[in-house]
Amino acid sequence: MTYREEGATLVEVLISMVILAVGLMSLVVLHGRLHLLQVEAYQRSQALVLVEDLASRMYLNRNDAASYVTAGGPIGGALANCPTTTATRAEADLTEWCETLVGASESLGGADVGAMVGGRACVQDLGGNQYLLTVAWQGAAPVSAPPASVTCAANLYNSPGGTPCANDQCRRVITTVVRLANLT
Repeated sequence: MTYREEGATLVEVLISMVILAVGLMSLVVLHGRLHLLQVEAYQRSQALVLVEDLASRMYLNRNDAASYVTAGGPIGGALANCPTTTATRAEADLTEWCETLVGASESLGGADVGAMVGGRACVQDLGGNQYLLTVAWQGAAPVSAPPASVTCAANLYNSPGGTPCANDQCRRVITTVVRLANLT
């Protein structure tokens, strides 16, 4: 009489457990990557809202549009380099807008956290009643750098040597051109 063995051997069980562990680890990595992409998408949508907001402010104050130009470099950033004067409508707009840019609408433990990480902005005069609006921020992971023609906040998001954020690969930018018609 021969006995027929039934069931799984220990080797088969171990191989099944290894396959299951690899599958679960892949799901954990995928979840982490999806979270990173969600943060990037949120920051990009915040930047789009801010660019459109400043463009609207400039359209409404078209006669004083040149006052929105940030000649001294980008405004905002980790040090909240925002204008503080509010004597004119343009100055008040830039002050309010910059505070939104650095996240003053939401705070956590006394720190402004309501917008992009390290948000900075530039307004450049292109001539002919055209202005280039740029919002830049710190990306969550390195990708390709923005075009060299977009100089707002260039090299301000690089980490010390040997880290992945070098050569502006962690700088993200949104730009738009505001064209103001002469209505006189």
